[in-house]
Amino acid sequence: MNSAGHSATAVRGTAQSLALVGMAYVVAVGVGAAWLIWGPDTGRMWLDTLIADALATVAIFVFSGLYRNSRFYDAYWSVIPPLLLIYWWSQSGVHALRCWLIAGVVAVWAVRLTANWVYSFPVLRQDDWRYPMLRASAGRWSFLADLVAIHLIPTLLVFGGMLPAYVTVTRPGTDLGWLTAIACVVGLAAVALELIADTQMHRFTRDRRPGDVMDRGLWSWSRHPNYFGEFSFWLSLALFGVATSPADAWWLVLGAVGMLGMFLGSSIPMMEQRSLQRRPEYQDVIAGVSRFVPRPPRISA
Repeated sequence: MNSAGHSATAVRGTAQSLALVGMAYVVAVGVGAAWLIWGPDTGRMWLDTLIADALATVAIFVFSGLYRNSRFYDAYWSVIPPLLLIYWWSQSGVHALRCWLIAGVVAVWAVRLTANWVYSFPVLRQDDWRYPMLRASAGRWSFLADLVAIHLIPTLLVFGGMLPAYVTVTRPGTDLGWLTAIACVVGLAAVALELIADTQMHRFTRDRRPGDVMDRGLWSWSRHPNYFGEFSFWLSLALFGVATSPADAWWLVLGAVGMLGMFLGSSIPMMEQRSLQRRPEYQDVIAGVSRFVPRPPRISA
């Protein structure tokens, strides 16, 4: 088969995989919606949606198990948050300007992140390299590791990160203050940072030669500018929530703190370990470039 034939086959394979993942999300959202419509009412909207969110996650987990590929869950990170916000806002009756601002930030973030996932998506024959590693480390408990570590814990982290949005669109309060404006600017800047970082990485991946390491553009200021941008987005949601209900600041920031802990304690160490195993030259990047917060690169002696 010539290169054109290989390319056409790859495109068909990716399209079929995306269609299958899309069907999985239709089923998962349907499961969550069915709970909200026909399930018992707890009297707390946040709890009702948390249960629906968990049930939808289990539906995605079933697809992951049936096809032996946990990439089914990847898009959950960006697809579900705007649906949660829309539901909360539609049920609250609050129509403050801050609701439109946070909805705009979440929408821009979700569209960008989902589009980047689609752009990078391989056929479902390829599982994410991190998932088999997690399952293998759990030994005979690999089933629970898949369900809890790969599916349920990220769902709980994202739900916790969205709770400030819940407060913003369901509680009366100051319509627009200085902190709300800062939150909006931080959120949009975070999305722009992620967009630039991912674009630069895609270009590098396409053009790199053996032994090349990414140390240019934003990646010369931070080894993980995409993760810094992602954390900044969740921080912006926390700021929206604090601006609406300052007395609850102590717990409204916990979602962003949880995201930071996951990035610094799990995601980044795994990425860097793999980079060093595949490209020992990456040690020079570690020596000269900030790990997380962007700053000018250190100059070697």
